[in-house]
Amino acid sequence: MTVPRLAVTLGDPAGIGPEVLVKAFAALPEDHGVNLFVVGSLSPLQQALEEAGLDLPIHMIDRPEAAQAGSGIQLLDPFDQSLEGLKRGEASALGGAASVCYFEAAVGYGLAGRIDGVVTCPINKVAVQQAGFLSDIGHQEILARLTGAQLTATMLMTQGLKVAHLSTHLSLAKAVAYVRTPILIEKLKLTHTHLVGWGYSKPVIGVAALNPHGGEAGMLGREELDEIAPAVERLQAAGLDIRGPYPADSIFNRAIAGEFDAVLALYHDQGHIPIKVHNFSSSVTATMGIPFVRTSVDHGTAFDIVGHNCADHEGLLQALRAAQLMLQRRLAEF
Repeated sequence: MTVPRLAVTLGDPAGIGPEVLVKAFAALPEDHGVNLFVVGSLSPLQQALEEAGLDLPIHMIDRPEAAQAGSGIQLLDPFDQSLEGLKRGEASALGGAASVCYFEAAVGYGLAGRIDGVVTCPINKVAVQQAGFLSDIGHQEILARLTGAQLTATMLMTQGLKVAHLSTHLSLAKAVAYVRTPILIEKLKLTHTHLVGWGYSKPVIGVAALNPHGGEAGMLGREELDEIAPAVERLQAAGLDIRGPYPADSIFNRAIAGEFDAVLALYHDQGHIPIKVHNFSSSVTATMGIPFVRTSVDHGTAFDIVGHNCADHEGLLQALRAAQLMLQRRLAEF
């Protein structure tokens, strides 16, 4: 079997990305079964190693194909600017530009078939905007721009719970307006396709309701009757095992108990809250609708703790594990 090659992007160099990255690499078993390399800059990694008291060698490489399984950190730096003057723990145009550059390079490698997947450390939305990328709210928007994907979706996952999202970076008012039958059908088909591609032969997907108590037969809102149920029924008629809508205050507990392989949440917080309450430290984000695997830590740049050597690297370890399981069609083991 070919050993998969994964690029790990540093994220914003002023955030905790460098710290969690060096700690995660130090914690990896010697034979972890993946050719890993980092897309980022040297100085933040060196500083993170010093602060963490770690002695990992850093080997510079000039192309993804040069990455080989082994100890230490293999680093590819596509950013042609100096990070001198970067203030750690603060959003800046320099940090935003660097983080987008790292990610754009890694996405380019994925589109060219030079790597099998990308695992991302956190970027900062304010810094990205300061760098002039005004339409790029986060990683998913950058991916859509670079890949030309017409339909993408976010799936959050942790042990025992996987949650796809109908929408993510929309205001609550816009998210409610987004709950429409055609969109639901597209996102549920996308979720089903990816679950099959990741190793589920017949995935069972539960759909969360939008309104309290599932709308109470229309008394508390009609979206369940007019938009969600018709989408579920059409997909059931097409042979997909889609169930719901079920009240959002119970569906996630039912998923944890094993009734569903994944849940479709209808807006950002409806899906993020149960994942992070269930097991925040091990939660992972994955992107659906792109032609390569992409996973990410589920936390932000945490500017307030940069330099204190207290950032938890478990999320990055789990993001690496999830990417590997996806490529091996074994995601059910996550």
